[in-house]
Amino acid sequence: MSALKEKYPKSLVTWVVKEPAQELLEGSVYIDRIMVFSLSSLLCLQAERYDLLISLDKAPEAAALASMVKAGKKCGYGLDSKGKIFSLNKETEYSFLLGLDDELKFKKNNKTYQEMIFEIASLPYKKQRYELKLGESELDFAESFFRENNIQGNKPMIGIVTGAGRVFANKNLKQDKIVKLIELLNAEMDTQIILLGGPQEKEINEYIIANAKPKIFNSGCEHNLKEYAALVNKCSLVITPDTLALHIAIALGRPVIALFGPTCPQEIDLYNLGRKIVTTIGCAPCYKNKCDKQLSCMDKISLDEINKAAKELISPGKAIGN
Repeated sequence: MSALKEKYPKSLVTWVVKEPAQELLEGSVYIDRIMVFSLSSLLCLQAERYDLLISLDKAPEAAALASMVKAGKKCGYGLDSKGKIFSLNKETEYSFLLGLDDELKFKKNNKTYQEMIFEIASLPYKKQRYELKLGESELDFAESFFRENNIQGNKPMIGIVTGAGRVFANKNLKQDKIVKLIELLNAEMDTQIILLGGPQEKEINEYIIANAKPKIFNSGCEHNLKEYAALVNKCSLVITPDTLALHIAIALGRPVIALFGPTCPQEIDLYNLGRKIVTTIGCAPCYKNKCDKQLSCMDKISLDEINKAAKELISPGKAIGN
């Protein structure tokens, strides 16, 4: 967003987003108005006119909105009269083609998603990192949570993300493999472990805590997005699949180990914050939502490689949040 304001310093930026993702945008000095997608916001947008519209989402409803809103210039993805997604400007064509050409997406492409977003919007990409502003209430929440759970501040805290949504098959490590990872980390480093997840990970986290030998802290699974981000912010290292937690960690400047199975590792820029651990299975990436393999791509992720990267990223004596 800073790049957009840099190019258009007198602009008034409206960001349309689905609930509850607006929480992650709140507090940004670069956004003048946040509109949660709804019937009322849709009616307002139909009446208004903009100088520039940027549509970065290929979801049909987002592309339809981009086609409906009146704007002098449009960038990104729209929806045509036959219900098909199309490129609104020539700068979007490469990104659009990635969704059609597996050879290009899986093997030939070297551009990160961040780089392509800037290209779509005709903005210079200077490796600008994501922006996420945590307020005093979220920071206080994380402090209180750690204090109430008697979590020590003099030992590094490793956050392990236990879920990755339900869109793609095998995007996260299986619960038994996470148990083994925790025991391996605990055997070689004097650290603390906290499980990070949402409502879908409640049973997984309970299983891990019941079966892992070391003491583990459960962050809980009912926090809002900003509270969740504040807990991520307290971690000395975050081990995560390719999911929202990865991008939150990057935005907050936390060291990360990013695990890639069915998705493309080259599309994510870690901004020198960590390591990518990529599956060795031959059929990845695939972006499939179902998998018939007995040994999945995430089963082929090396725990020893994760452990080695963790030791490299956690400096001796590095405490929580440093």
